[in-house]
Order: sequence, then structure tokens, then C-alpha cells
Amino acid sequence: MTQTRPMTNAFRDAFRRHPAGVAIITADTENGPVALTVSSLISVCAAPPVVAFSLSSSSRASEAIVKAETIVVHFLRYADQELARLCASSGADRFGSGIDWERLPTGEPRYRSVETWFRARLTGTTPVEGATLVTATLLEGNVACATESADIDALVYLDRRWHSLG
Repeated sequence: MTQTRPMTNAFRDAFRRHPAGVAIITADTENGPVALTVSSLISVCAAPPVVAFSLSSSSRASEAIVKAETIVVHFLRYADQELARLCASSGADRFGSGIDWERLPTGEPRYRSVETWFRARLTGTTPVEGATLVTATLLEGNVACATESADIDALVYLDRRWHSLG
């Protein structure tokens, strides 16, 4: 028999057991580049290519990303785990010295070590209690192929830990 629990606890327990891919969202703002790690990235449509993700209302980077016109979505591999941790750490300098990043010709910040990425235009936001759901249309990018990299194991977040699918 399944035990009935308070909904918040049941929700948290269920999603701890639900593996999620990990991505980093970056944007340029009037105060400089911002970045954060998300495990809520989903595909919405293939033609045109649209993605969605949620941003916590408690994050300052979330507020800046929602105001941006364009962003970069980085699809992380297991090898990118340290970058995922950096962008998930409150108060961390995500673009300081020693961090390998560049600006795209259009101005958005991009982490060079992440092989699969897309520049995207924000197309909608929906406020939700404690969060904002964001949709974005992919414009251009790069996808790592197996022939280009021997290490393309996806980074997955499960039970509050990082895992590889490889």
C-alpha cells in the first residue's frame, strides 16, 4: 500500500526519483553576463524548434534572464559537471578569470567547453507561484556529434546528485 504524504513532500520525493537532463542558461544584461543551471529544460516543438524551462523567483539571475531578448542554452555532458556546480552556486563568479567563455558575435555569453549549445530568442513567460516558465525559439547553435567527441555522456540530475548516462 502506498503511504499518503503531504503534497509538498510527495512532490519533492517524486522528483528526486525523476532523472532530469542538466543545462546552463546564459544571457547578457546591462550589468554583465549571467548564468544559471537548470534541470527543467524540455523540448516543446521541433518546427520551429522551441524549448521551455522554469526559473526560480528567488534567483537574481532568473530576473535578469527573463529581461533578456536572447539567451544561450548549453546542453551539458558529464564532463561539464564542475561548470554545472559553479552555475548552481549562489554568489559564485560564473564569468571570472579562469572560466573559459566567450561572447558570440551577437553578444551573448557562451561557455567554450560545452559542445552542444543554441542561441535562442525568448518568446514567452508565464508567472507561476515561486517561478517563471520561459519559452524560447532556437535560432542557431552547435550539436556535438559522436565522431567529434568520445565523451558525450549526458549529465543527469537525480536524487540531489549528478550522474552520467554513459
